Amino acid sequence: MTHASHHGAADRPRHITQGEYAVGDGTHTSISTILGSCVATCLYDPGSGLGGMNHFLLPEGTGSGAPAASFGINAMELLINALIKAGAQRSGLQAKVFGGARMIAGLSDVGARNGEFVLDFLRREGITCTGQSLGGTQARRVQFWPAEGRARQKLLGEALVVETLPAAKSGNEVELF
Repeated sequence: MTHASHHGAADRPRHITQGEYAVGDGTHTSISTILGSCVATCLYDPGSGLGGMNHFLLPEGTGSGAPAASFGINAMELLINALIKAGAQRSGLQAKVFGGARMIAGLSDVGARNGEFVLDFLRREGITCTGQSLGGTQARRVQFWPAEGRARQKLLGEALVVETLPAAKSGNEVELF
């Protein structure tokens, strides 16, 4: 895939998936992602016109001794550091957070834990959360314009409840309501 330098390419959103993040460079390019129980944090600094988005899912518990929140913490730190490196002021950062839906009935509500984690993280770090859409049972498509700090979400319905079910061969019972 080549990176076109003409203006038409700036209109297409840059799509990120779980475990990724992207930083906007002040052009009109947007960043987009699709979320179920994962959370996306849109961070932006109005003073510099810089912003970015991450997309993460906290592990249930890896058994490796790693703290359950480590992936989310890493995702937040990576995005914050990338923004500061690009010229954003940490003290000016503001956030909008999305996702954390309960996608599979009967399983532990990892989506709710993701939402609680990101709000706690922002509070601890002194980053103002200017908007949030967390929880529920619907997937979301989120588009974020980093230069303006503007975000838009579209709810995608509840069809993912069946599509994201794991194969029930490990002895775990999954109950659908």
